[in-house]
Amino acid sequence: MRRILIVDDDPDQLEIRQLVIRHSGHRTAIASAADEALRIFDAGRFDTVVLDLRLPAPETGLALIRALRERSATVRIFVLSGWPADIEQAPERAMVQEVLTKPVNSGWLLRRLALLACLALLLASGPLRAAEAVIDLADAREVVASLELSAPGTQWNRKGREGALARVTVDGKLAAHVPVFLGGTPLRQSVLLGRLSAGRHTVHVERDERSPEGVELKTGPVRLRAVSQPDPDFQMIANAPVLFGRRDDQLFTDVPLLAYCEITAAGGRTTLEYTVIFSNEDGGTSTRALMARWGRTTDIEYVYRVSFDQSGRRLSGIIQTRGHADVEFTGEREGEHPLLGVVTLNNMVAPEGRSAIRWAPVPVMADLSHASREAVMDQAPWTYRIAAEELEREGKLRPFGTVNGQNISDPRNYLTFEARILSRGARISPAVRLRDGIWQAAHLGRADYAVERPGWARMSVEVPPGTTAGDIQEFGFACLTEPANARAPAPLAGACTVEAVGAVFLPGRDFAPGPRLWTRPLTAPVTIDSGQMVSLPWK
Repeated sequence: MRRILIVDDDPDQLEIRQLVIRHSGHRTAIASAADEALRIFDAGRFDTVVLDLRLPAPETGLALIRALRERSATVRIFVLSGWPADIEQAPERAMVQEVLTKPVNSGWLLRRLALLACLALLLASGPLRAAEAVIDLADAREVVASLELSAPGTQWNRKGREGALARVTVDGKLAAHVPVFLGGTPLRQSVLLGRLSAGRHTVHVERDERSPEGVELKTGPVRLRAVSQPDPDFQMIANAPVLFGRRDDQLFTDVPLLAYCEITAAGGRTTLEYTVIFSNEDGGTSTRALMARWGRTTDIEYVYRVSFDQSGRRLSGIIQTRGHADVEFTGEREGEHPLLGVVTLNNMVAPEGRSAIRWAPVPVMADLSHASREAVMDQAPWTYRIAAEELEREGKLRPFGTVNGQNISDPRNYLTFEARILSRGARISPAVRLRDGIWQAAHLGRADYAVERPGWARMSVEVPPGTTAGDIQEFGFACLTEPANARAPAPLAGACTVEAVGAVFLPGRDFAPGPRLWTRPLTAPVTIDSGQMVSLPWK
């Protein structure tokens, strides 16, 4: 049974439609004007709206469609119109499920609503071992699927019982694999299904046979979304990369947890940069350096950057490949989606290197002009738990107060600082003084563990287990001379500037960032020379 709002300024048609739809078993409400419809929609929980476009002018109906879509991304809108041209070429066409030409046969309308009801019943049932959904497209569109998945009895830190692998197909063809991280706790994830042609398509979700033996996959509601111009997410979704897992058959290491996209526009050029957050990296930066320089042990890598001119013509498409080199992508695409293989232990990509595992996460939009990249993880705090559990499973943890190669202690022992920094021929690193009077520094005495990149950054200092805000006496930043490398000698001097301090926190019991411990803004940027350290009052 659906909750359906019917909108028409013709009282006779309104009464007839209500009688017919209510007789078929649905709950209904009626409105004869756009403003009345919005009041009723706001007061109720309607999943479907059937509206006449001319209320009495098409502009009124189009404005109502926009207002409904702003209120709900999932409400299904059916438009009735004696003049379909009023909407078919309008931007609002992408916001509705169907446009039915008047006069509309009541039986046909009921069949469309019945199909919707059957689909909704299927999606609402569960949890199941497999799920199937159907989508009807009037024209070719990009489609994404939102999946609710769990794997009871698994835990990411248990070798051989880490989780499950879900397999998503469209009309029998593989669209994506989805790693299931959180044991029996359902987690909703979204995947790209690609550009699907007009017509009916069947989306099937099931346990992949590569899942550990005996591990069960449960699926909850599946939601499908068709996207086309002028949807604000269309360009981001249509150009998002598809990744293929490394060929070493390691299903539950360095898996993509999230993807995000940053969009910039300048000089008539629009650029989309896609970044993937992997659960760890099996090679490249050491775990100690990750905590010191980034304040987390996930691997956050940009994989694809694409630019367009004002007409929408693609100007360039750059990938980050071996050695962190930026190169023009010349490989295969599906539609506009580049197909990228993960080819290194630190998650660099290339046109080759495809495997049987296909990752296709839907990116989220991110504006990081006032925050570090880790702020995306803050919006999905379970990512910190997965990163910590992967460290445990892979033997990368050690007891506090000991040294064991590149291992770190429990991630909850690290005080994290976020700051906007700028260095010139030098690197910067935070430090903290506790009640014992000893300063603890993130860089651990190594200049290569300090940070040279400008902008917002996170860095972490290891502190004793159980440390609280009351144990902290003061904190500060040290400026270290840039270390020498094979291409250039070390500079004789440099300088570091702390332009702002953002979040300062200790992780909570669930490994996610805890409350902010220091909220006093800097009154002015602080600049120090290499070899110097600046202290800031804690209280």
